[in-house]
Amino acid sequence: MSKLTAGKIRFIKRKLWDETPTIGIGKSGTSTSLLEEIEKQLKKNKMIKAKILKTALAEHETKEIATTIAQQTGATLVEVRGHTFILYKPHGK
Repeated sequence: MSKLTAGKIRFIKRKLWDETPTIGIGKSGTSTSLLEEIEKQLKKNKMIKAKILKTALAEHETKEIATTIAQQTGATLVEVRGHTFILYKPHGK
């Protein structure tokens, strides 16, 4: 995980604010296949927007799920808003 500057956070939020979430997390939670898909999208686009469906929120809160996914993928959690969150992972150097 990398530390993001305020400018970089603003850039990411601005870029994704009107985008539709590309990942939907349902009642099955954070499965291996879901984490693989998130990794694939992060590798391709550096940033993703994900939405947690209400069925997945029965046991855990949005921030908790988003933080867990960020840790498991090595990405940085940029923002949590409602049931939606943004992850950022720069390409390896």
